[in-house]
Amino acid sequence: MSKIAASEKKYKMIVDKDVMVTMRDGVKIPVDIYRPDAPGEKFPALFAFSPYGKNSQVFETPPQPFGKSIFEASVESGEPSYFATRGYAFAIADFRGLGHSEGEYVGIMGKKEGEDGYDIVEFLAKQEWCDGGVGLAGICYFANAQLRIATEQPPSLKCIAPWEIYGADAYKHAIYPGGVLDIFWYGLYTGTYPARCGFAINNVKSWMIENTPPEELKKLVDKYSADPDLRQYPYLYHLLQYPEKNPLLFDFMLNPLDGPFWRERSVIEDIGKINVPTYVGGPFFSFFMDPQINVFNRLNKDVPKKAYFYADMGTRPWYTDHDELLRWYDYWLKGIDTGIMNESDVRYYTTGLNKWQDAKQWPVETAKYEDFYFHSLGGLSKEPDLFNDCPDAFVQEPLFVSEERGIVKYVSPPLSEDIQVSGAPRVKFYASLDQDDTTWRVEVREADSDAVYPLASGWLRASMRKRLHEKDTPWEIEHDFTEYDFVKPGEIYEYEVQLRPFSHLFKAGKQIKVEISSIDIPTDWATYDVYWHVCKARTTLHKIYRDGEYPSKLSLPIVPMK
Repeated sequence: MSKIAASEKKYKMIVDKDVMVTMRDGVKIPVDIYRPDAPGEKFPALFAFSPYGKNSQVFETPPQPFGKSIFEASVESGEPSYFATRGYAFAIADFRGLGHSEGEYVGIMGKKEGEDGYDIVEFLAKQEWCDGGVGLAGICYFANAQLRIATEQPPSLKCIAPWEIYGADAYKHAIYPGGVLDIFWYGLYTGTYPARCGFAINNVKSWMIENTPPEELKKLVDKYSADPDLRQYPYLYHLLQYPEKNPLLFDFMLNPLDGPFWRERSVIEDIGKINVPTYVGGPFFSFFMDPQINVFNRLNKDVPKKAYFYADMGTRPWYTDHDELLRWYDYWLKGIDTGIMNESDVRYYTTGLNKWQDAKQWPVETAKYEDFYFHSLGGLSKEPDLFNDCPDAFVQEPLFVSEERGIVKYVSPPLSEDIQVSGAPRVKFYASLDQDDTTWRVEVREADSDAVYPLASGWLRASMRKRLHEKDTPWEIEHDFTEYDFVKPGEIYEYEVQLRPFSHLFKAGKQIKVEISSIDIPTDWATYDVYWHVCKARTTLHKIYRDGEYPSKLSLPIVPMK
């Protein structure tokens, strides 16, 4: 390859709207194609597959950061004009059953998304303006669709760039983190902040209704309608009675345990089938980082890959880092040596240090776990608390009784030196309850920081505490989410919670803080994670033990300072 600069902006753009593409089963899907106005020239194509409606992906609104008044999370295809003016055709299509497509959309993240994507990739490759090479584009659900398409191995697909991957493991990294239901999809489907547009609802069906005998379905609906945890939220009880309002979340509520329903929707199960160069990227934020790291680490070892982990969720409409992605597409689709493959396999941004760093892998190869033990009086120390056997405690009342969040906190002394944490913390603690279950919520923060969101967080349902040590990886510990094992009130159990990864420099003089609680409060901006989790409907006493017999601790992956 000749080493020259990345593609420059030099073309005007034309648009082919609503090009109908026929799928293998006869369903027709409309595609909008934004391409260079250059008759007779051929270009590679980029394809973004949209659940939100292709017509809503192109806005004149300036990019908005997360939290602003007109931030719209669903505008995630990427900017077509950026790529079209630099010599790419950029295609956006509606999922079947959504937007202006024919067919039915039955359940999320299924194999059909990959098959339809395959057919569109091959259609694009055969167009007279295409040079035969196709890449995939778009973030979040678009990124999940990229992975689905790539597992189908369309011959014309040359590379993918799944950034801000959502739910590669649909159960534990999306809908039920730690076995606790996250109702993000209540808003994502129908259009409630942060995704006010929501799905481009056309012909959407509940998978459970379509595939469950009526008598069995009624038993399930009656069972979960009587569940006090779900019933305490009127809008969830209402949805169980009227599933047409949100058939996807209806399906989720009827499947609280991991199993075939979730495995079929988890592209991570087929990740080894991907055979094209893959550029994984995304933020140390919310539910993105776990799937990004799992996809990056589980790709076939022969697949060229890169990772690019930044600090915060990008803007919407999504224009973030297009220059970086252009370098990737230019290399694999145009044969331009942009230098990207000579760089480190992993680049990541460290807050506090406020700079980009390089690594050979993730977890960072030089990171080693160090333990910080819980102490009395809310302390956090490198030495275990061997003497004080009186537990810390908090009581959590359900939301219909109180909106006060019970919590215990452990804070380190001011640090004597800088500490860089880059990886996924783990918290192992010992606790008893006066009920048979709870939803543990664990967070790591920098003490006295004014940041709304924690550096790292994790959930674990007490009845799903069973560990699967044999399935642990260097980047994540595993639990058994296929069955409940309710606790005996008053007995002490060990809990190990996997927190999401982050990269942050705690400067000398700063303090590390661990918080343990058990609830989200939807009216309190600071206590929910993009959307809230379904917590227990019973007043519960939580006791945390931290003595010589029960050495509760935080384990941090620390990178030696250069």
